[in-house]
Formats: sequence, C-alpha cells, structure tokens
Amino acid sequence: MEPTKMAIIASESVIPTSAVNDTIIPRMGYTILAVIIGFFSVFGIILSMNVIVVTLKHRQLRQPLKFTLVNLAVADLGCATFGGLPTMVTNAMGYFSLGSVECVLEGFAVAFFVIAGLCSVAIIAVERCMVVCRPVGSVTFQTRHAVAGAVIAWVWSFLWNTPSLFGWGSYELEGVQTSCAPDWYSRNLANVSYIMCYFLLCFALPFSVIVISYTCLLWTLLRKVTKLKMSEGGSTARAETQVACMVVVMVMAFLLTWLPYAAFALSVILDPNLYIDPVIATVPMYLAKSSINYIIHLNKHAVPFLLCGRNPITTTIFTINYYSIFSCGIP
Repeated sequence: MEPTKMAIIASESVIPTSAVNDTIIPRMGYTILAVIIGFFSVFGIILSMNVIVVTLKHRQLRQPLKFTLVNLAVADLGCATFGGLPTMVTNAMGYFSLGSVECVLEGFAVAFFVIAGLCSVAIIAVERCMVVCRPVGSVTFQTRHAVAGAVIAWVWSFLWNTPSLFGWGSYELEGVQTSCAPDWYSRNLANVSYIMCYFLLCFALPFSVIVISYTCLLWTLLRKVTKLKMSEGGSTARAETQVACMVVVMVMAFLLTWLPYAAFALSVILDPNLYIDPVIATVPMYLAKSSINYIIHLNKHAVPFLLCGRNPITTTIFTINYYSIFSCGIP
C-alpha cells in the first residue's frame, strides 16, 4: 500500500456518513459552534489582511520587525482561511461533510500554518529579547534577520507536517468530529514516534523559547522601572511600567490559548485510554484556533485617536499583541 493512501485511509475510518452526529451535542450546539468559529475566522482574516495591506501600502512600515509580523499575519490568514472557514461549514452541517481526503488536507493545512505562526512568534520573542535584554551586546535587527526567521519558520513547519502525508503519522476527526487534526490517540509505533517528535519540536520547543524570552524581557523591564523610579521618576517610569504590564498580559494570553491544547495533547499521548468528553476536548482546539484574534491591530490610519502611553506612534502601524512588543518605550 502506498504511504499517501495510508494517511488517507487512516482518516476514512472516522469520517461519518451524511447524518448530523447529535449523539455528541444537539443540533443547536453545532450551529452555535459554527457561529463562534465563523466569527473568529472572519475577524481574523480581516485583521490579518489589515496588517498585510497597510504594511505594503506604507513605505515607512517596511522595516525588519514589521516583516516578521507580516509573516505571522500570513500564517494567521492561512489558518483562518483553510482551517476556520471549513470548520464553520462542517459545524453548520453538523458533521464533517468534506470527505476523507479533505480531512487530511484540512488537518495538514491547519497544522502547517499554526506551527509556522508559532515559530514566528518564537522568533519575534527571541528578537525582542536580544534587542532589549542585550545578552550578547548591542544587536540591530536587520532585514536579513527577518528573512532568515521567516524562512526558518516555514521550513520547520513544512519539515514536520509533511511526514504525516506519507505514512509517518495520520489525521483524524477531533472534538465534536467536525474538524481534523493530527491523530493523538493511535498507538501505532510509527504514529507514536511521530507524535512524540511533533509535540516536542513543534509545541514544546517554541513554547519554551517564547516563555524564556519573555521572562527575560519582563525581568529586564522590571529592573529598568526600578532604576527609573529611583533616578528619574515621572512619565518615563510610568511608560516603562506600562510596558512591563503589557508583557505580563501577552504571556498570560499566550498561556491561556495554547496551554490547554498542549495539555490535552500531552495527556492523550501519555494515556491513550483517557476519556475526554468531546465537547470539553473542543474547547482547547477553539482556543488555539481563535488565538489569531488576540492579535489586536491598532492602526493609526484606521484608529487615529489611539495612543501608546502618552506618546502617539505617528510613523508605524501600532500592533499590540501577546506575541510581540516592539514599540511604546522598548528600544
């Protein structure tokens, strides 16, 4: 049997026929989920397109860090388009109506864009840590660094998501059975080895990088605030305090959206017989997929009255998100 067929057949056994699977949740429940994921997806597409279009439109925004944020916006756009919208359709129908091949393609597309986005977040976190904390001295983030980071994010995601298309790993329906994801349950030796590598290198590794980088960033900012209060005080110290608070919010938001899904996946890996109610299992998935909407794009061209602390940012798109922090008093 060809490897590609193996990946597709692995999903066929869990694809329902053409009836609403109301044994999991009532028909109205699927409609509610369709509305929720539809709102997140459409809003995410609008936000991501806003960042891409505005950055391309305004020459002053074409800076290295902004390129990295655009790369993240592209990943978010792909996740919302190829993952969120199909899930909205299948939820509206009450069952996964796209077929076994589409299940594999949807699972691959979502995983590909999500991991590329997660790696982009990790790269942004490292860049901010290097610039602000200066562990290796003064560092200037240049265009070649941004391009290299983007390439690494997409290549790393492609490297670890394509094996499941050729037999090392597989996809199955998850949660309320209206969307597809890597098969966390199968005890097949090849699948277990793939899932372990995938979890460690595509979730645990970037997650650790993000947490460590932002912890160092927060520690540096807190030290700066203490020194400023002792020496200068006033508006400068308050601005730095606001930045420190923003870092805490970003890290907590990141943990809120990704820790439940990571914990769910790890629990299933460690104990394949563990029963998790499908509705409960759906919550971490929706939190992770909706994380694209926690990137709040506050654009001076669209919302001119928004300020950063006491000083408006007049020459950049001001993007506040829990992934990155590149203005408002940060060097």
